[in-house]
Amino acid sequence: MDDDAGDASPPPGPALLAATGAPSLRDMAASPTSSRSVTETVNGSHRFVIQGYSLAKGMGVGKHIASETFTVGGYQWAIYFYPDGKNPEDNSAYVSVFIALASEGTDVRALFELTLQDQSGKGKHKVHSHFDRSLESGPYTLKYRGSMWGYKRFFRRTALETSDFLKDDCLRINCTVGVVVSTIDYSGPHSIQVPDSDIGYHFGSLLDSNEGVDVILNVSGERFHAHKLVLAARSTVFRSKLFDDESEGDKNEVNESEDLKEIVLDDLEPKVFKAMLHFIYRDTLVDDYELDASSSMGSIFDTLAAKLLAAADKYDLGRLRLLCESYLCKGISVASVASTLALADSHHAMELKAVCLKFAAENLSAVIRTDGFDCLKDNCPSLQSEILRTVAGCEEPCSSGGKSQSVWGQLSDGGDTSGRRVRPRI
Repeated sequence: MDDDAGDASPPPGPALLAATGAPSLRDMAASPTSSRSVTETVNGSHRFVIQGYSLAKGMGVGKHIASETFTVGGYQWAIYFYPDGKNPEDNSAYVSVFIALASEGTDVRALFELTLQDQSGKGKHKVHSHFDRSLESGPYTLKYRGSMWGYKRFFRRTALETSDFLKDDCLRINCTVGVVVSTIDYSGPHSIQVPDSDIGYHFGSLLDSNEGVDVILNVSGERFHAHKLVLAARSTVFRSKLFDDESEGDKNEVNESEDLKEIVLDDLEPKVFKAMLHFIYRDTLVDDYELDASSSMGSIFDTLAAKLLAAADKYDLGRLRLLCESYLCKGISVASVASTLALADSHHAMELKAVCLKFAAENLSAVIRTDGFDCLKDNCPSLQSEILRTVAGCEEPCSSGGKSQSVWGQLSDGGDTSGRRVRPRI
């Protein structure tokens, strides 16, 4: 006699379930789910300006000038420009340009685009791009930190030096990196995609249409229509002008033709107020080309970005001040850092001031020879002291127990007075 494990009956089949009125196995199954693998690129760009091309020549084959590092797809990248070429066999006949992985990473797959800008205004840029075209073996793979992609023979030097790509001894290179990433998109039964906020667009449209305006701002004779509640909500200074001081009537009057309250602002230029009004309604800066168009080779204080920073400080627009700080930070150089530091100190731009102090400390041997640094001596001696204190904090002990060669040493032996700053990134 067999030793049975038990006397349990087999589970009822579908027919039995149906006959007894119980739900079928199919009915009892869970609702189907789905998922999707999405492979795409996370893109980012960097503009690299090489000022003083003729001075960079002769640094040697295989030696490069590195851009500041920039982040795309969670990795650090840098552009390397070789004025005398990377390949010894070319005998410095070509300039070389490469994009390097400047942070730790293994088998990073990416697409690249390098653009040498035509500075004549004709738009005939030299472009090498992997985007919008099929690659036989797919995206490029960078195996480890220090891996590079680019061109040893990017441009023949003799042709480059007589081309429209070189203007005022300056080259401009745009680089776009697209890092390949794969994600799993799980579609739940009740998932709803919520778009980004468009409140800035709608408030901007309200400003453009003049619908419901109830105040006029007279700025040096130019009149702007706006809405009291929007101005008051964004700026405590405007709130005071519009509501707290209504009974005073100082510099304020009713425009009889439009029956609107008119406020006179004599502390701003119309173009600065227009850019400030753009931010108040849209929460963004005006386009870069507008800020660039107002720039000149003169004082940093004369630029639209600087004047907008001052206006943001005066009218208590903290986010606008930070946006201006971020914009001005991109243009910091040996020649401009001293004046930018003075600007930041004047208008409580603490983030920008900290960046300027650090940059000046790291490049003191060149900065100390600029006209801007001389101006600090006469007008802002306390800022000179802050630079020197920052320098002291930047010096690090070396293995022998003493100081590494600091900027003080550079000053004593002449240092590098060209203002060039070449730092290896890998």
